[in-house]
Parts: sequence; structure tokens; C-alpha cells
Amino acid sequence: MAEELTYRDEAAAGYDGAFARVTTHFAPYLLRAAHIAPGMRVLDIAAGTGLAAEAALNIVGPTGHVIAADLSPAMVEKSRGRLGHAKNASVAVEDGQALSFPDESFDAVVCSLGLMFFPDPLRGLAEFRRVLRPGGRVAVSVNTVPGRSYNTRINLAIARHVPSLAAAAARVFSLGDEMKLRSLLEVADFRDVEITTEMHRFVLPSFHAYFEPFEKGAGSAGQAFVSLSAEARKAVREEVRSDLGDTGGIIEVDVEYRLAGGRR
Repeated sequence: MAEELTYRDEAAAGYDGAFARVTTHFAPYLLRAAHIAPGMRVLDIAAGTGLAAEAALNIVGPTGHVIAADLSPAMVEKSRGRLGHAKNASVAVEDGQALSFPDESFDAVVCSLGLMFFPDPLRGLAEFRRVLRPGGRVAVSVNTVPGRSYNTRINLAIARHVPSLAAAAARVFSLGDEMKLRSLLEVADFRDVEITTEMHRFVLPSFHAYFEPFEKGAGSAGQAFVSLSAEARKAVREEVRSDLGDTGGIIEVDVEYRLAGGRR
């Protein structure tokens, strides 16, 4: 998991500046797929900065509990800052393929845009199932295709200059196929698997508003971008600008999530 740890530690830098609007928009769909309800004990694995965990906390209420867990200590610290005020929330550094929690510890496990980065997604799902009580629910979200991802066009452009980013960029869509995702959950012995697809068009006032967080080092792509030469940064910027069809006005970015839910 060393490669994944490096990726997520880098991604923690400026993460919310680039992705908060996307995560916040899609979090309700993820929580709905997991049937989150008041009083539940919920694990958010690969929780990032805790945005989905915070949304879950608002649903489970004072009688429930939410744990935001991530492989990256840097991400966990950001979750701590977001959730630290709540008595019924906690954070943890956890490997999603080797969770430290006892069997049957949770009513629901959710994972937003994380499973495709696991070295062995099936092993991760097996761990999710292990820590779920009988009848508990799992819900995961993944990206679908490159043309409907918020930042992948930037990742792909940068990867032409930073080959080490190419593998992570390709993995983003490794579970996007609906049948593949369904099969993965069924092989992991989840029942009543349901797959839904949600798409949203994000409208930004300008190309600058879209690209600025990455220029400031947001996420792993931003960290890679700022390490490029001035010439390479210009080339990446213009490639992304062209790909988005920028004409000097508003920018529209279509983002699509595939969501899978199942029951232990």
C-alpha cells in the first residue's frame, strides 16, 4: 500500500479547494445507497478530509457514531479538524484491506472514490463485509469515464510530463464498468446489490476558477503540476483549457459517479 499512501498524502494538500464542491454534492447519494439512518454506527473508509463523514454525522444524530478512516495520516488530520467538535465522531488511520475493527462493528460502511485505488479491491470489500453486522449495508462510489471526471483531464495532461502519475490516473476508472462493479460486490458475498449512476454539471465562472486550486498545489495532480517546469505548466494549462472548450466565459464540467450498494 506504499504507493497508495504516497498518493493520498500528496492529495491532502489543498484537497478541499479543488474537490469539496464535488464530494459535497455526491455525498447524499452515497449515504442513501447505504441506507444511513439515525442511531447508526458508520465507518467511512478512504474518508479523505471527512466531507462524507460529516454528512453522515448529520443523519445519524447524537445516538449514532461515525468514524472517518483513511490510509493517509495527512488526510486523517484534516478529518480531525472537520469532525473534532463532535462527541460521536472519531478518526483513525486505517488500511482498508486490513481494518483493525472487530467483526460486526458497524451498521454501514461507505467508501467514496477510494475502492479503485486499493491494490486488491475484493480484499477491501471482504474487510468491509467482515466489520458489518448481519444485515448491514455497504455503499461505494467510483468514477465512470475520463470525460465525466472533475480532475482527470488535468491528471492525464500532467501524466504526459510526470510518468509516475500515469498509473494512478488510469486506476481512477478501473471499476467504472457497471457489470464489473456489480460482480465485484457479488463475489464479495454482498446481497441485493444495486447500481445507480448520478451525473451533475458543475458550472464555474471561468477557467481560472476551475484551474486555480491545482495551480496552488491542490491534490496529487496539483502537487505534480507545481513541480513541473514553467514550460510544462503552460503546456498542461493550455491542453486542459482546450479540452474544456474554454472561450473566456463560464466553464461546464460534467461529473458522473457510479454507486453500488449491497447488504451483508
